[in-house]
Amino acid sequence: MPHWTVHLDGGPRRVNHAAALVGSQIYLFGGYCTGGDYHALIPIDVYVLDTVLLRWKKLPCASKEEITKCVPYLRYGHSVVNYEGTIYLWGGRNDNHGACNNVFSYDTQTLKWSRPHTKGDKPGGRDGHSACLIGDLMYIFGGFEDGMMQCYANTVYSLDLTLMVWTYVMAKGEIPHWRDFHTATAHRHQMIVFGGRADKSGPHYTNQEFYCNKLQVFDTQTKVWSSPPTTGDVPIGRRSHSAFIYRGNLYIFGGYNDLIKTHFNDLYRLDLSNYEWSKVTTFGETPCNRRRQCCIVVQDQVILFGGTSPKAKTIPGGSDDVNLMDLADLHILDFAPTLKTLCKVAAVRYQLDTTCLPLDIRWELKSMTTNSNISQPLEMAQG
Repeated sequence: MPHWTVHLDGGPRRVNHAAALVGSQIYLFGGYCTGGDYHALIPIDVYVLDTVLLRWKKLPCASKEEITKCVPYLRYGHSVVNYEGTIYLWGGRNDNHGACNNVFSYDTQTLKWSRPHTKGDKPGGRDGHSACLIGDLMYIFGGFEDGMMQCYANTVYSLDLTLMVWTYVMAKGEIPHWRDFHTATAHRHQMIVFGGRADKSGPHYTNQEFYCNKLQVFDTQTKVWSSPPTTGDVPIGRRSHSAFIYRGNLYIFGGYNDLIKTHFNDLYRLDLSNYEWSKVTTFGETPCNRRRQCCIVVQDQVILFGGTSPKAKTIPGGSDDVNLMDLADLHILDFAPTLKTLCKVAAVRYQLDTTCLPLDIRWELKSMTTNSNISQPLEMAQG
């Protein structure tokens, strides 16, 4: 059974951020935090998590010359993919400057930004879209498109990361409804889409939201969308959730449905061999209900961090800034915990005397129980 083994705080306090795994390190880019300046063109910040030590570190800021030439500005609702050790960032929104459609690349060896020159049929700026890597291609789907359009999208674009050429993909089949803040997960040559926020009228927002829980699959070889029927315990529609693949199954965690004013902290599994959903029972300290978090698979573990969650006391009709709290925590879900891991979890939970244990075990216990000190305390960060 999957087991929540670690809960730490004090990491970057972020919402609608983006992250990618390179080796044993997770790189986090930008995102929103209440009280931050998202009007000026401040360069995006980058944090890295050592997945062994479980420690966050803020990486050096770019020079003034780099900032003016090739560093993306601070944003939220963007996406990143890792391609051969270089992280490619696309999209996202700044309050004053809207959504961006430029591509930026971050070299994880030199810690330097660049702005590749691209050709082809470039998508318009958007946020709340999805991006996934299949082969040498980064696929972009959906989101809320800025500029003249100002509407939800249901188009597919691909960027060849070897040639830096954009292509508008002429999709066929059961094309999904326009949406944003869904998830699109790469599985072999397929892009699997679930959830998101949509409007009954079509592409334009008319305050008639709905949250689809129908599975949509895009075959990148045939360019055909399909909606395979699913069985089992199908999760309710939601947005701003997380999705990931582990051992051939798709997992969905958390998210939000505004029609029922509910944040989730449930975990569902979709068996991709027969499209059967099941709700997953987990052990340990389950993370609080949340949306807009990141989940990254590292071998048999999923590392979850950040997001936003409802406060214990909310004000009816209050804004998100009033009723939600930005999170700076980190959780680990272990799908194959060893006996050693379970013993460490028990030692922490029951506050056992560990002075007699070997030094390496005590060091591991310290890593999984010592908070980071990157973020401000919540009361300082949110007034």
